[in-house]
Amino acid sequence: MVNMRDLGGLPTVHGRTTAWRRLIRSDNLQDLSPTSVDHLVAHIGVRDIVDLRSDTELQLLGDGPLRLVSTLAHHHHSLLPDRAQRRQARAAAAADAPRFEDDGVPGSATAPEPSDTGLGSPWKKYDGRRDAAFWAEHYLGYLSDRPDSVSAALHVVSRSSGAAIVHCAAGKDRTGTVVAMALSVAGVPDEVIIEDYVLSDERITRILDRLRNHPLYGEALKSQPVDDQRPKAQSMEAILTALRDGFGGAHGWLREHGWSQDDLARLQTRLLD
Repeated sequence: MVNMRDLGGLPTVHGRTTAWRRLIRSDNLQDLSPTSVDHLVAHIGVRDIVDLRSDTELQLLGDGPLRLVSTLAHHHHSLLPDRAQRRQARAAAAADAPRFEDDGVPGSATAPEPSDTGLGSPWKKYDGRRDAAFWAEHYLGYLSDRPDSVSAALHVVSRSSGAAIVHCAAGKDRTGTVVAMALSVAGVPDEVIIEDYVLSDERITRILDRLRNHPLYGEALKSQPVDDQRPKAQSMEAILTALRDGFGGAHGWLREHGWSQDDLARLQTRLLD
């Protein structure tokens, strides 16, 4: 593990703080040792695992050690478009924008598509642009393309009887978007949410070294410099601004997608000390 952290102790606009051992963000959980598994379950009180990775990631990487723990509930809610959605998008894009191309790995008929890994744009061929605006657009794609998964993931957090771990591969992009929504509903100020998001930059080299060791991610990362994957404050600021301008905030986005006031109150209560 190189990018796991508890989101307790954060200040809110109500003068309260977020509770410890309620919401934990993380990178991939495949390599946990038996001692770490015992620590998370017996001492931290983890009860729910929210896996935001794609179907391909889940299938090719297999079950991690936490899958063997009978007291844990596992919830898979991919934030990436499924293959049918991508085929439709590529067909539409081919008519309108010639720069959109098939996103399979050249020379390999069986390799997963880069869009299966969450490390870049779901359909665009890598064009050298991985700036703050690129990632903001990418994160907004999670909210527009997979609102069902974002909503379901937050429902798990709100109803967990212990700590919930939300994770993807790197623990910065998909995870960062979902936990930002949760923290915003809890009343954590935007600047604090952005500070937490950017913390992954302190670990970015270790994160990428870990991912490069697996061919599923190594191929997609091979042509990208480290700076392309660094979390940038402007990206999260853009997401929070878009939520506020478009829906009145994360709570408004959730109301737009079927959440009741009681649902929102449950999530807020769950996260506050």
